[in-house]
Amino acid sequence: MKCFLSAFRVGVMLTVASFTTLAQAQTLLPASPGWAKAMPAGPDVRVKITEEYARQVGRDAYFWTWPMVNIYNRRLAFAQAPEPGLMGGVLPFAPLNRLSMLHDYVEPEERDVACPNQDVVYGGGVLALDVSPVMVQVPDFGDRFWVYQVVDLRTDSFASLGKMYGTTPGFYLLAGPNWKGQVPQGITKVFRAKTGTGFVVPRVFMDDTQEDRRAIQDVIGGINIYPLSEFDGTVKRQDWRKLPKFPKPTAGDGAAETSWVFPEKIFDQLQAVLADATPLPGEEARYAQVLAVIAAAQKDPALKAAMIDEATKTEKELVDPLLQFRNWGVQLPGNWSSTSNNAAFGTDYFTRTAVAKSNILVNAPTETKYFSQDLDVNGGRLNNANRYTVTFAKDATPPVNGFWSLSIYNEHHFFIKNAINRFSVGTKNKDLKLAADGSLTIYVQAEAPTDPVQRANWLPAPKGDFSLYVRAYWPKPAVTDGSWTPPAVQKVN
Repeated sequence: MKCFLSAFRVGVMLTVASFTTLAQAQTLLPASPGWAKAMPAGPDVRVKITEEYARQVGRDAYFWTWPMVNIYNRRLAFAQAPEPGLMGGVLPFAPLNRLSMLHDYVEPEERDVACPNQDVVYGGGVLALDVSPVMVQVPDFGDRFWVYQVVDLRTDSFASLGKMYGTTPGFYLLAGPNWKGQVPQGITKVFRAKTGTGFVVPRVFMDDTQEDRRAIQDVIGGINIYPLSEFDGTVKRQDWRKLPKFPKPTAGDGAAETSWVFPEKIFDQLQAVLADATPLPGEEARYAQVLAVIAAAQKDPALKAAMIDEATKTEKELVDPLLQFRNWGVQLPGNWSSTSNNAAFGTDYFTRTAVAKSNILVNAPTETKYFSQDLDVNGGRLNNANRYTVTFAKDATPPVNGFWSLSIYNEHHFFIKNAINRFSVGTKNKDLKLAADGSLTIYVQAEAPTDPVQRANWLPAPKGDFSLYVRAYWPKPAVTDGSWTPPAVQKVN
């Protein structure tokens, strides 16, 4: 017995010593000279892989790179613009590193960017910062609300330009991650992107009046972007009412959003896309895995065909359902949903792809807070066969420093023409009627109300299923901290 206990104690001591040595080794080894170089950079590309594995990697890659490929293909499309103009006659369209602006609200025929709004005058331009840094002109907007959305290939924001930031009129420089040139005199601030590709989308608030339509023209005439080489310290002005119209470079079916991601092409594009958007911290292994499988598929047509087949399934099974707001987002009272990391998705792959599918190019939460709705208070799908009301209590419209609106979209998240040419209501409307108690009720239905007050507050519903969407521009803390949420949608009949 004494021998057994002695042996037991020795064993315990050896075990403790072993664990101590192991712990010390785990602490020391990563810091040892050459340790990182001794580790493989990624998968061994000489290894034969199975079709099932290629499908798995392809499915995952298709989903999380979907937003980046979406922006990449828009860059390819904008590269075909001969000069600033209007894509399909309705959407800002310009050569790379240049801008085009609307001069009025976007037309309801627009089908290239889901969930447009009719609260602002839009602009748009694709950045190719790997070609050249870009100058951004900010005119004096006075008291008018404005914000420039500036995002990279990931749709993450990298510049803060807007009324909520106290941005002053002047010239601002956007530069890519590898630019090492000299900043010229006269530049107010430089913003650095993490990718070579990006998007600039100016938004300028406009009342729904003919007077403001005239007044805004001089202001937006000073909005512009152009290559750094053209900067001479003078403001380059443009009359955006005089733009040529160009056919769309990509085809669509006229109902849903134009397709920008293609299962049959994505694995031929990913090498360029991932080279532009270098890995975020922690993404190195993910990138290496995807690129290794793509390299294998390039040598094996059967593997590539399997990956394309899987990508097609992924589009239908994983991406398409994200068009419906009720399938994702932070769930709020009354069946509303929202997000808190727009334009700052980082490695939140699910939310980035969900937003890109349903309403790509959204502002950061400090700029705009979005609330989306597919359902009434009882969980029924919103449909024009029914009548609904949305009632904001007295002094309980969205708390904002900028403006707010309630928009309505068809099942594809677009506007459909209606008798009064109204697709949203809110701050821009000067004729909304308050009830005796100070509340504001919006009447959402297909047919025009017979009551004059209800008709003034009517938001026409498109045929079939539809969605509602609240925007709170330059939101106050009650919106961003979640203490204010939109009122529930009540079914009337």
